[in-house]
Amino acid sequence: MVLDKGTGSNAQSPTLGGQGGSGSASHTIELRIPSRLGYEKVAMNAAASVAHLMGFCDERVEDLKTAVAEACINAMEHGNRFDDSLSVGVILSMGPGSLEVKVTDTGEGPSRSASGASPVPDIDKKMQEQEAARGMGMFLIQALVDEAEWVSSPPTGSYARMVIRLRSDR
Repeated sequence: MVLDKGTGSNAQSPTLGGQGGSGSASHTIELRIPSRLGYEKVAMNAAASVAHLMGFCDERVEDLKTAVAEACINAMEHGNRFDDSLSVGVILSMGPGSLEVKVTDTGEGPSRSASGASPVPDIDKKMQEQEAARGMGMFLIQALVDEAEWVSSPPTGSYARMVIRLRSDR
């Protein structure tokens, strides 16, 4: 499933060196973190550092940090079942005007509805404890980034792919 909010012609080139020709990423950073809570902060801070270097405004960096943390926690819990022997991969690919983040695990990926969209959580029910407080990760990710995609590719695992674009309205 791919969700693309699109930003029209508002994108601009990153300030970080190297212009990737024809949309290719100019730089890539790969991390491997244990499937243990707390390590999502390593990925979150790495993504934030790259986004700052690229010229993203503070608000967009905070959005990215939340999305990356949620994707890592989902990969740890649902993909790798908190198995310390399995790692979560985080791939940061800088391109002209955008940052792509892939979070990989060894699981089968989320079970999706036929439409592919995550159901909108009922915040009031969650606050009144009529629904479990959990289950908002994918919804948050979709709300915070410009594109979100979840791909299942057994037997090798699955990944969440997120794209956040630079905007001229910084």
